[in-house]
Amino acid sequence: MRQQVLPLLPAEAVPIGPVAGLVETGEGGVVFVAGLAAFVFDAGDLVGRRLAAVQLVETGIASAVEVSAAFAVTTRTLLRWRQAVAADGVSGLVPDRSGPKGPSKLTEQVVARIRRLDADGVSLAAIGAQVGVDTATVRVALGRRAGSAGWQARHAPVSGDTGGDGNDSTDTVDADAGGDDDENADGDDDLPVLPAPEPRTTERELARWGLLEQAPVVFTPGAHLPLAGLLLVLPALAHLRLVEVFESVYGRLRPGFYGLRASVLMLVFLALLREPRAEGATRIRPADLGRLLGLDRAPEVKTIRRKLNELTARRRGVKLQAALAKAHAAAAPQALGFLHVDGHTRVYYGTRNLPKAHIARLHMAAHASAETWIGDAEADPLFVITALPGASLAGELLRLIPQIRAMLGPKRKPTVIFDRGGWSPTLFKAMIDAGLHVLTYRKAPFDPVDEQAFHTIGWKAPDGAAHRYRLADTRVALPLPGGQTLTLRQVTRLAADGVQVPILTSNTRLAASAVCWRMTRRWRQENYFRYARMHFALDGLDSYADTPDDLARLVPSPAKKKARDAVERARTGLSAAEATLATAVEDATVRAGQPANNGSAVVDPAAATGLDSAQERLEQASAQSRTTPTHLPLGQVRPDARLLDEERKLITHAIRMSAYNAESILARMLNGHYARAEDEARALIREAFTLSGDINVRDGQLHVRLDPATAPRRSRALAALCQQLTDTEPTYPGTDLTIVYSVKHHPDPS
Repeated sequence: MRQQVLPLLPAEAVPIGPVAGLVETGEGGVVFVAGLAAFVFDAGDLVGRRLAAVQLVETGIASAVEVSAAFAVTTRTLLRWRQAVAADGVSGLVPDRSGPKGPSKLTEQVVARIRRLDADGVSLAAIGAQVGVDTATVRVALGRRAGSAGWQARHAPVSGDTGGDGNDSTDTVDADAGGDDDENADGDDDLPVLPAPEPRTTERELARWGLLEQAPVVFTPGAHLPLAGLLLVLPALAHLRLVEVFESVYGRLRPGFYGLRASVLMLVFLALLREPRAEGATRIRPADLGRLLGLDRAPEVKTIRRKLNELTARRRGVKLQAALAKAHAAAAPQALGFLHVDGHTRVYYGTRNLPKAHIARLHMAAHASAETWIGDAEADPLFVITALPGASLAGELLRLIPQIRAMLGPKRKPTVIFDRGGWSPTLFKAMIDAGLHVLTYRKAPFDPVDEQAFHTIGWKAPDGAAHRYRLADTRVALPLPGGQTLTLRQVTRLAADGVQVPILTSNTRLAASAVCWRMTRRWRQENYFRYARMHFALDGLDSYADTPDDLARLVPSPAKKKARDAVERARTGLSAAEATLATAVEDATVRAGQPANNGSAVVDPAAATGLDSAQERLEQASAQSRTTPTHLPLGQVRPDARLLDEERKLITHAIRMSAYNAESILARMLNGHYARAEDEARALIREAFTLSGDINVRDGQLHVRLDPATAPRRSRALAALCQQLTDTEPTYPGTDLTIVYSVKHHPDPS
């Protein structure tokens, strides 16, 4: 039995590399190396503390990054200490007097003069030139930076060891130095810029031994942290219950440093940064996303793939999609009065022998896999299922009825919107019997409606847009098997060019104009497919795994197609032979009327023989076509047929559709706060996700303060969004920290 190695460091020690640790108390500090006390310094002994840090690096016990993190200083400050020891020995570590080395330029007389010149309308640059100070000092005298209390706090001497010499800009701020005008507006102390993340050596050791379920969330406060804007998505994800749904379906992952929560959030962050595949992690610094996850670094490509493989092996993708749909239904019940259903084909460019499907956007057939998507009234995706090879939309809708009923419950009666691909009176009857309304275009042929039946009707859509239609509201009876009929409502729209577009529905309570408007809004789902292909790699191949196709299922026989082509060719040949014979008879008749022939002429025997041969070929081709089966088992047609394993795709679809839905929630929250929200809301949200910002933990709250956007109007819109998100009192997943959002003011152009 293998025993664990006893720890060489005290429990309260801050790890420094693999063998060292630092213990600091109110009486001083001790640096342990391999269990032995190697350096000791008293409280207030700045020289001894700095010398210990320098010696750890110089002797190779730990790296500069590890030492600077343990001693809470920057690597730049540590480098300056090492250079000072190399130049002047230990005496180079003695700190100088902190604060300005000379008298302040802002005396009472100078301040009074600056204010008099400002009252006279003199520009800041001109005031500085006359008084003999720079423009930043003029602003300080006029109170155009932070308040006087904030200014004093920023210029007060720093007590204790702040990681620099007395005249270092990291310890004090000179009166003439510029800075962010609202840096301390929320009362926070100055945060270190891009600090090294909190080291997680202990948790990683536990994870290596299988003793850690997942690393806890520990934030490192810092300023101007890259990609801090991604945290804006957390309230929307909480509204969709994404993390909770994953945990309810998969439970937890195998023990390790990165658990299910961190893995799901990492995949969402990658999708929002338009790097939705695992390989996208190579283009983003692990430390940047690690700070947002409350870890020292984010999982990288190999780890992400390993986590996805673990989820895929459990084969719960269908259950995950259903659980996400139920969560969406509970979060937005008002959006379930109408459901959009449409098929989507993903083109496959690999070498596997996949079945072919018609690609509408490419106007051709190609190797592809098919899916059926279900969206809510706004066409936001609810869930997706893998379509059966060769199945029609009507067949997929029939298969979806139980799942839609399970998602909505027994009482709700939504209207399902789909295109002509789902045309089937038998399907309509089944959906109506299941408590679902249908709304679709009528498939040709149909009789046109009398123009006297059309009336001009106005309609104000829920989004406020006004529409006017020429509509006729009638009823139509559709034949069903067994001699029965199904009576549905038909709303026919008369277009400007005189074309009639009939729409069928079983919903008799919906206004005719609303029927027309809802049917035209079906294109929102097509727009989602296009947007998701561009931004979320909807058609990306996330896994190379495949499975054998069902070799027993029946598929169209290629021989049947050849036989039908042969019949068509024989018919064409017969028509040509008949034309040839008719021409020969006409020529013989003309020759018979000439005097030299005495009224007699002979038809060319080859023409008659050709007609007999053509008739015989047609009879043979028709007989061959009748005896050729229309369908054969797939094993006889394509014995090497394969299908892509869709399990991982269902998981990545769940992540990316949740990212899209969360983005949609944030974009709609901008209405009323951004003048161009209808056209640019998503563009602004995409920019917000890339903003840097400050992160700080204080009084049980996680404060996220974003840097300004590219324009003041955008910053104001994001500030309104932050206020709305803060009002929901969101918490960071896996913690009790309430998130508080804000945006820094834009710098004063003057």
